[in-house]
Amino acid sequence: MNDPRIIIALDFPDQTTALNLAARLDHKLCRVKVGKELFTAAGPQLVEKLMQLGFDVFLDLKFHDIPNTTAAACRAAASLGVWMINVHALGGEKMLRAAQQAVEGRKTKLIAVTLLTSMSRDDLREINIAGTPEIIVQQLALLTQRCGLHGVVCSALEAANLRAVTGKGFWLVTPGIRASDGNQDDQVRIATPTSAIHDGADYLVIGRPITRSLDPLTALQRFNDEVTVALNN
Repeated sequence: MNDPRIIIALDFPDQTTALNLAARLDHKLCRVKVGKELFTAAGPQLVEKLMQLGFDVFLDLKFHDIPNTTAAACRAAASLGVWMINVHALGGEKMLRAAQQAVEGRKTKLIAVTLLTSMSRDDLREINIAGTPEIIVQQLALLTQRCGLHGVVCSALEAANLRAVTGKGFWLVTPGIRASDGNQDDQVRIATPTSAIHDGADYLVIGRPITRSLDPLTALQRFNDEVTVALNN
């Protein structure tokens, strides 16, 4: 079974740019992620076109609402036939369980976002959440696991700790991945494919190092080669 570990972030403002980039990739080497900006601009039709090109789609809309509304949104997203969707773990146990029940028996996988990487300890204190971001992330990941979701989105720098507490079989999806010899762009807390895989990451979300490359397919192949070596060592 083909199981690409790289997810390309299609962080574009319009359908044409996203589809042009997708046409330069190989669906056997990656999946693609559609976020809020692109989905708002292009809608479900874009998702359908990407799937027609052979890509599994991660619909990254981070649903967060009352349980019934979140469940309905997840059910609608799953009906598109996407590979994976996500919700906010801060929605709590009732919301997480409702979302999971909404996709039960479908092929769509459901994961959760713990804390956004922009949230500092000061930000948490302002909304009366006690504890460090690291502790809150761990608590939310364990809650997500108890509610039966497939995994969480996390920083690659959190992967080793989360893998230790969640064990095997719980997906860790990590953004902020950069090439071992590449530019960090504006990311301070980054990881390479090798370090992320060795720390327990299952899927790596990669954007600009591939999407802004002069040769996206060659860049993807290089990342994929590094992932393959890391998985085998």
